Amino acid sequence: MQQIQLYIEGQRVDMFKDESVSITQSIQNVKDISKIFTDFSKTFTLPASKNNNKIFKHYYNFDIVGGFDGRTKKDSNIELNNLPFRDGKIKLEGVDLKNNVPHTYRITFFGSTVTLKDLLGEDKLNNLNSLNTLNEIYSPIEVEAGLKRNPITNDIVVPLITHTKRLFYDSVAHTNGDGNLHYHTGSGSNLHGVAWDELKYALRVHKIIEAIQTRYGITFSTDFFNTSNERYYKLFMWLHRKKGDVIAGTQTVEYLKLVDVWSIYNGDVSSMINSSTLLLDSYIESGVVDDFDLTLTRATTEPYSVSVLRNGVEVYSESNITQTLRIINLKAYAQNSAEYTVVLTYSNAITFTNIEWFFRWFDGSLYEDSYSTGNFSVANEFEFIITEQIPEIKIIDFLTGLFKMFNLTAYVEKNTNIIKIITLDEFYANYNTYDISKYISSDSSAVNVSLPYREVSFYYEDTNTFLAKTHNQLFGQEWSRIDYTQSPLDGNTIDGALYNVVAPFSVLKYERLYDAEDSTLTTIQWGWCADDNQDSYIGKPILFYPILNAIQDNGVAEQISFVDAAPNGDYTSHKPITGSVVMPSNAVSFANNSTTANINFNAEKNEYWGSTYTNTLFQQYYQNYITSVFNPSNRITKVSAYLPLRILLNYTLADRFVLSGHSYKINSITTNLETGKSELELLNDLW
Repeated sequence: MQQIQLYIEGQRVDMFKDESVSITQSIQNVKDISKIFTDFSKTFTLPASKNNNKIFKHYYNFDIVGGFDGRTKKDSNIELNNLPFRDGKIKLEGVDLKNNVPHTYRITFFGSTVTLKDLLGEDKLNNLNSLNTLNEIYSPIEVEAGLKRNPITNDIVVPLITHTKRLFYDSVAHTNGDGNLHYHTGSGSNLHGVAWDELKYALRVHKIIEAIQTRYGITFSTDFFNTSNERYYKLFMWLHRKKGDVIAGTQTVEYLKLVDVWSIYNGDVSSMINSSTLLLDSYIESGVVDDFDLTLTRATTEPYSVSVLRNGVEVYSESNITQTLRIINLKAYAQNSAEYTVVLTYSNAITFTNIEWFFRWFDGSLYEDSYSTGNFSVANEFEFIITEQIPEIKIIDFLTGLFKMFNLTAYVEKNTNIIKIITLDEFYANYNTYDISKYISSDSSAVNVSLPYREVSFYYEDTNTFLAKTHNQLFGQEWSRIDYTQSPLDGNTIDGALYNVVAPFSVLKYERLYDAEDSTLTTIQWGWCADDNQDSYIGKPILFYPILNAIQDNGVAEQISFVDAAPNGDYTSHKPITGSVVMPSNAVSFANNSTTANINFNAEKNEYWGSTYTNTLFQQYYQNYITSVFNPSNRITKVSAYLPLRILLNYTLADRFVLSGHSYKINSITTNLETGKSELELLNDLW
């Protein structure tokens, strides 16, 4: 029998002598291959002893102020015979009373990885305020500059993806206002091309990962999330939150700019954590907020609007302000550890003589913090605020999407706070081997069919943009989707259910343009975010690889037409762009090689070269595992074993168990910590 020691936030709890505690572990289960698993236990009980009542702060007594918060999980660790076994969290499920006297506490133990979901909660990407340090001005000059940036060295680029108008290339025919990319000199019917406001910025995915770590104080390992992993590091997200224009074309054109130059008068209980963000400290709730104001002072009366965001969510707004002095009291919106930004909306340039934050807090002593801009001019420029333009998706869903694309698994490294992120193949590649033959219980065992489904489909949630939808209609197959199965040699059908692995993103089908005049091939590839009715479209977040590629027509250097003035959709000015521009791709490069890494699940045609890809997401990250699961030799072997402490305390789910000379992977293991008896589900070690 093992002796179990349980600690909650460093305090050892009392346990019933005969209490059975069972922990189940699985990293990837053949019964649910798209989910990441972690340790969990069945609910077990603790005695309502004097010590436990103290730890749980007499939870049964709801009259106690500041008692134990049962809504949250608490740090916990388990020892076996005073040796470290597992770190994780406990959740208090409730208290059972007998004769109105507390008798037992019911708790559940969870592995550390589950805390990631708890930490992120329902937050969305627009809560990642640190991304706003990468904000860009949205203007013809800046969009053109972004269109010519090298994505290798820049985290923000402008890809040749349009939100409404279709692009094409015709070196002879030309019509005013159409999407012909060939540059014709002059005006009139020559005014055509890609309009600057048809384009939007794109952000490197790695910057989102960094922002998640910054905001939530977590650390991901660099096994997969690293700058040398080009399949990951070269991946970008198009900053497309609403369909069509960045500013709706039916509205009066308005320009937004974050206040970004602050001089600090004092900062005792708050701070400016970047050029546009005020942070209230974590301990202000222990005192009294006496005042919290935003003051805007100017000499003129042009109307403007102001919005105050708290943690990326608007808490205050006011329109059509014409006063020269406007004091906005935000005391009602003061919140512990909250971040505040100011957004100004206006039609004409405005000069403020001062914009000031003022915060006063009392906790026995009086603290007054002030931050001011002094003389501050806002120009007729639209600041492309990333948190305002980033697609709407929960952070946990964004991470889950990456995990599904690359078949990643996550767990907290032992004795660290680092969340290790690696591919499943890499996880299983590093292992120890334990021969458990002599520990097997003879009371029962079973060998079962391992395959619970007949087909597994891998696809993106959104393939409804025009070119991808057209592909679906022409070929009867969703763009990028693969449906995997293996037919038995006897021609019968495999029994089981259908299983889907769905990434919550949109993957576009891109188009390499031909010259309509003579059908010669250009080097221009573009994307179109329109639906099958050719209307502007908003779907799931779009991931892609931006590639800086030279502009050529039939191998000869060319130029494209860039419309740098298009008020109300009427083209009034255009210019030629020569050299190279950023083009979107589903592959990391335009190399003439079918093995180029790409983000298709299926072996689709390379849009740029026409050859068929071989290095797909399925082939690179899923094929080993899935083919082994579908292997007719595969079985799930169920056995019971009394594993010794030297194994219980040291094995990982990547390790192999040897039984009667055969090697097995661990599909799942449930261990009774008191008796040491483990119920094992083992898979043949076929790869």
